[in-house]
Amino acid sequence: MPRAVYGRGVAHDAPPSAVTSVEVRRSRRRTATVSAYREGDRTIVAIPARFSRAQEQEWVAKMLARLENKERRRRPSDDELATRAADLSERYLDGLARPSSVRWSGNQDRRWGSCTLGDGSIRISTRLQGMPAWVLDYVLLHELAHLLHAGHGPEFWRLLESYPRTERAKGFLEGVTFVSEDGA
Repeated sequence: MPRAVYGRGVAHDAPPSAVTSVEVRRSRRRTATVSAYREGDRTIVAIPARFSRAQEQEWVAKMLARLENKERRRRPSDDELATRAADLSERYLDGLARPSSVRWSGNQDRRWGSCTLGDGSIRISTRLQGMPAWVLDYVLLHELAHLLHAGHGPEFWRLLESYPRTERAKGFLEGVTFVSEDGA
């Protein structure tokens, strides 16, 4: 069972859902709300300073379960990914892009996705799992558009104009790439 760090280095057994460690941050300004988020390989749980140790443990368990459920919903299976790609092709590309397969790929360290024109297969980096759905949709559409135009010329980008979050998704991915390369 993974170990979790609470507060100032006091170790407790953590539920199996913990990433690698849990840090509890107590705040005097926080009076009733509890929040949790991932920060690298840690989970940060922010709680009111007045919470007892029992309340802390109860809320940490609740928040870890909530985060896990939220992340699970953001990680579609290969079949769900293929269905999502088909829906996106219908909605934004008039159904013209028809990949032979769409699946997750764990060996794409520098790419968000790839499209093999020869066999019509699309691979999506597992690094996208857990990112917002609109970012995943953009990457899927980007790869689907490659089935219709191999390069990144004007015709290619015209295909993506109909997706309303293209620029926002590109900016999001650029930010993630910047942080990853910067080592922050």
